[in-house]
Amino acid sequence: MSKLKNCISAAAAGVMSLALALPAAAAPAKFDFWFGLSGDLERVVQTMCKNFNDSQKDYEVSCVSQGNYDAALQNTIAAFRAGKQPTIVQVYDVGTATMMLSGAYYPVNKLMAENGYKVDWNDYFPGIARYYATSKGELLSFPFNSSTALLYWNKDAFAKIGKTEAPKTWEDAAADMKALKGAGYDCPMAINISGNESWQLMEQFSAIHDQPVATKNNGYDGLDARLTVNKTKFVKYVTDLKSWYDQGLVKIKSKDLGQDMVQAFASGDCQMIMTSVGDHGSITKTQKAGMNWDVAELPVYAGTERKNSLVGGASLWVLSGKSAPEYKGAAAFLDFIGKPETALFWSTNTGYIPVKKSGFDFMKSSGFYDKAPYKGREVAIASLTASEPTPITRGVRLGSFTQIRAEFGNQMQAIFANKVSVQEGIDNLVKNGDAVLDRFEATYKGKQLP
Repeated sequence: MSKLKNCISAAAAGVMSLALALPAAAAPAKFDFWFGLSGDLERVVQTMCKNFNDSQKDYEVSCVSQGNYDAALQNTIAAFRAGKQPTIVQVYDVGTATMMLSGAYYPVNKLMAENGYKVDWNDYFPGIARYYATSKGELLSFPFNSSTALLYWNKDAFAKIGKTEAPKTWEDAAADMKALKGAGYDCPMAINISGNESWQLMEQFSAIHDQPVATKNNGYDGLDARLTVNKTKFVKYVTDLKSWYDQGLVKIKSKDLGQDMVQAFASGDCQMIMTSVGDHGSITKTQKAGMNWDVAELPVYAGTERKNSLVGGASLWVLSGKSAPEYKGAAAFLDFIGKPETALFWSTNTGYIPVKKSGFDFMKSSGFYDKAPYKGREVAIASLTASEPTPITRGVRLGSFTQIRAEFGNQMQAIFANKVSVQEGIDNLVKNGDAVLDRFEATYKGKQLP
């Protein structure tokens, strides 16, 4: 018995010696990713991060929600000043100019190349990539959650007026709204006029009509750009919206009034809305039982050569001041996010659209768009690729644009409350918005956008 014990002890000692002789497994390189999504979207991001961590053993990302886009940007600025910035941060579209001028980033094209990843940058849809690119077309950040605005329409209601297609022009939309009203529908179309709806009503409208929001090619060509929407087709558009509102064809829906426009559409109370493709999933989950609806590209005025719509959402910026292992992890994470399989996971669980052609092709070949609840989301890609982006339709690159959007909301409220005329309200938007741009230019005096 003692002989057996001696053998076991010897074997155990041998195993221990072998273990001590072998090098310890290297701990994964850890890095942080801050993002501005919450609720269901936060849970999806956390799952994606877990998927990345489970897919390999060399790196470990810690993903932390900052609650919303504004907080993500402001918290990052504060953390950077304290030397505690994350390696990667999600920054919303209108924060792009601020990030570019900060100089506090590691360009993603350089990051990926220097860490051994060959990226086909031409694989990104131009309507998405050029929003985040420099004036020379170089991507400094990594396009991430992307969307665009669509027209949602109730097929059952349109069948009552003998229509089987959504209106392609605003002239047709006006006729359809009148017919829907005549058929007993109290709310042919719902809109909101807060600052958040600048994206749908001013920016998207201007893009698909190839109308500038500002001079200097919407700010891409200099910080001295100033607003010009008081001299474009946007004035006619707001005039028509106000007229349709006065006729009862358009209703204003918001949470403050008890029902936002997505809820109004999903419940069948309103028959058309203009909102993000990202709301496609929410409407699917909350729609009135048995309701038949679809999505289409936003209408344009008759005679207009439709251009591409604008991308909304955010991109991922890699920040300067981090270690080489953290940058290796960041590159691996961005490579993981860029894979077609991740695009399928992301779009399935969020409603956002793929940012790469390869991701879109993979999703099509997988049958993603063939049936509900995802059928129709491909219209967003058609809208974003309706044309090659022009100097106007590649995006809006203006400083402090969140403040300008807020001013949009102020003036739209004044217009619809009959406190000012349409032209006076939009003139006020330009005047007050230009004051915001004056301050932004002074803050970055002597700097040039890349």
